[in-house]
Amino acid sequence: MSQTPDLSALRIDRAPPPRRRRAGLLAPVAIALGLVVAVAAWLALRGGGATAVRVATAEATGGGSATGEGITANGYVVARTKASVSSKILGRLSWIGVTEGSRVRRDEIIARLEGADVEAAAAAARANAAQIEVQSVQVRRDLRRLQALVPQNLVSPSDLENAQTRVDVLAAQANAARAQVALADANVENTRVRAPFDGTVLEKDAEVGEVVAPSSAGGGLTRTAIVTMADLGTLEVEVDVNEAYIAQVHNGQPARITLDAYPDTSFTGRVRQVVPTADRQKATVLVKVSILDHDPRILPEMGAKVVFESRGAAQLAAPRRVYAPAAAVVQAGGGAWVWVVANARVSRRNVDLGPVEEDRVEIRRGLAGGESLVLQPPASLADGARVRIVTG
Repeated sequence: MSQTPDLSALRIDRAPPPRRRRAGLLAPVAIALGLVVAVAAWLALRGGGATAVRVATAEATGGGSATGEGITANGYVVARTKASVSSKILGRLSWIGVTEGSRVRRDEIIARLEGADVEAAAAAARANAAQIEVQSVQVRRDLRRLQALVPQNLVSPSDLENAQTRVDVLAAQANAARAQVALADANVENTRVRAPFDGTVLEKDAEVGEVVAPSSAGGGLTRTAIVTMADLGTLEVEVDVNEAYIAQVHNGQPARITLDAYPDTSFTGRVRQVVPTADRQKATVLVKVSILDHDPRILPEMGAKVVFESRGAAQLAAPRRVYAPAAAVVQAGGGAWVWVVANARVSRRNVDLGPVEEDRVEIRRGLAGGESLVLQPPASLADGARVRIVTG
């Protein structure tokens, strides 16, 4: 008798396989490790890590403040030679050849008014003068011919007298015609606006098409100035000095000038004039101080502070300049900067450079003196990086 086979061993197990927990935990761990590495790298670049950059330093020399060393007064930069240029006659502006910042020479034409009518009148006056001159030449010839006939008794005295009269009349007419030509040319010249002195245009006050007039004849619908210009070579500072201290200020007295725009730079000055009157409301006296250091950064209407040195000119002979070691200055891309060390960290400071003297360079803006500067700064140095100063 045959035995029935056991088919249970052939059953398919449809139960789900067990989950692989270990593989599922690897992804979050990898992300966390990546974040830690990124943060550590960022801290290292920012100087926040434990490793500090080893640098050598040197101090910026010079500088110092003038506060407390003399009488101090505040005011503004002005140009001694300044003018609002207007036309000589009433007219409409047809052309203007300058703009703000334009440098012009004395008597250079900077604008023109419409002047077709006066130019036509000038041409007519010249034509009339030429015609009278031709007639004068002819009557003088006639007079000479008649005079040649006098010895032969071929000319009556009355004919000779009439010829002489015609010559005299045309001579007078020629003089009048020349005067008319001069007047017509002057009218044409009045349509041209010329620069009164060498200088720089500060403002353009009118545009082409506007009606302009002399400053003494301005109205609500006309401009009285075409441009405002000044000679920047005559810049000075006007300050109000308290009348209680004006006895200590005198003409020719040396002074130091500091502009609000460049507080780290000072300029040499000298008192040009103590105006001989006081302001009753402010109880001050106006003092004008010439700027001896000509610098293109000095512009009209800048705020300024003046310190009048009360201990003689000798102390102001050497300006309070700031110098940095040449090895501390980095120049690239048309700019210059240094790295200043404070509290074991560095910060980048942009500077304006002056002349180089041996192994140091003058710093005209950016440093006040006394700062600790990094020598031969590495290219990888960044703002806020931690540093350790090495000596020797």
